[in-house]
Amino acid sequence: MHRLHRLWNNLLASFWFLPALIVAFSTVLAIGLIEADSSGSRGWMADWPRLFGAGAAGARGMLATIAGSMTTVVGVTFSMTLVALTLASSQYTSRVLRNFMSDRVTQVVLGIFAGIFTYCLIVLRTVRGGEEDEFIPSLSVAFSVVLAIGGIGTLILFIHHIASSIQASSIVASVAKETLGAVDRLFPETLGEQPMDDRTDPVLPPMPTLIWHPVVARRNGYLQSVDPSALLRLAREHQTIVRMDRGIGQFVVENTPLASLALNHPPNQDTITALRSAYSIDRFRTVQQDCAFGIRQLVDMAMRALSPGINDTTTAVMCVDYLAAILARLATRAIPSERTYENGNLRIISIGQTFASLVAEAFDQIRGSAKGNVSILLRMLGSLQTIAGLTNCPSRRRILLEQLEAIVELADRTIESPYDRAQFGNRLSQIRESLEMDSPSTREPPTSPQP
Repeated sequence: MHRLHRLWNNLLASFWFLPALIVAFSTVLAIGLIEADSSGSRGWMADWPRLFGAGAAGARGMLATIAGSMTTVVGVTFSMTLVALTLASSQYTSRVLRNFMSDRVTQVVLGIFAGIFTYCLIVLRTVRGGEEDEFIPSLSVAFSVVLAIGGIGTLILFIHHIASSIQASSIVASVAKETLGAVDRLFPETLGEQPMDDRTDPVLPPMPTLIWHPVVARRNGYLQSVDPSALLRLAREHQTIVRMDRGIGQFVVENTPLASLALNHPPNQDTITALRSAYSIDRFRTVQQDCAFGIRQLVDMAMRALSPGINDTTTAVMCVDYLAAILARLATRAIPSERTYENGNLRIISIGQTFASLVAEAFDQIRGSAKGNVSILLRMLGSLQTIAGLTNCPSRRRILLEQLEAIVELADRTIESPYDRAQFGNRLSQIRESLEMDSPSTREPPTSPQP
């Protein structure tokens, strides 16, 4: 099931699968209309000679024109798509290219143009002239005109879609939407209304001493996904413990440990094969089980926007805003423990994502690139306030406090304008009041530039 789900996601993200389905549908449609034309029940077409009365030469000319035009439009569409991919890669980050490739509108548009070309080609082959063996599929030819008109509307829609999709706001919102969907899938359980620290594992009786037998990877790449049910089933069948040596999103080197089994004897080849089949390793990361990768994409866009060569503070602010939305969703979710138990028995020791690691992933590098940028620093303070307002978990609030102190320290060193420092200090005091963090260790930034 895990393999089928992974295959289905890869097919949907490809540039060819959906267009191939549309081309197949166009082929079936053409054959069906041709059969309807050849069935002999064409009496009603005689009542509309101007629509269905074209001769063989006219039908061939019309179909050839439409097919040739669609071929040209497909080339233009591919060119526009490649231009959009190039702009997105150079202006934002190359990691958003998969979002463009998996865009349903682009896939459908390419499929429609290729489908119209295929339809016309099949119908064109059936047109025959001559008095004795004449066959003109009038209904099929007339429907090709409808398809051509629809193709023109589709091209106009695609131009509008491309112009909208390469805007910074659309790209950032698309990445954030995909990441929020991953958060909902990976962490569906909410914390509830009561404060809650990190989950504690039950106290187990001492286990007998076991030997860890590593299972090495057979290829290089990023760990995209893991089938936890397969790991649990494997641990249950062998009454053992599966320890993940690499976590989701990490790079795996060939012939290095992927996971380890706690057994008194080396695992057999069937067990090793079953364990490896639970892992998906490929050349790139995906968001399906790795919401940190979605955060990584937004961070990359923010850092690119803050670079001296681009200096686009507005885009960076948008990235911080959507990062705050993702972390605000995470602040209300229960992150599972790294240990999985079954009937009181430890079965899986995983390497999972934590709230602290995701907060650090979102803010650490942006903060390092925001030296002296008051707009970014103030927006990061506002994000921390928003996130903290959604959680009463003491450990998570301490994590947010650490981020707050890091921002304050950076502001002390890099903000030179007295006005900006005063503005930052006023905002900071408001956030400290909302977080109830007026401890002696918390420092106020100076209101005058440092010498």
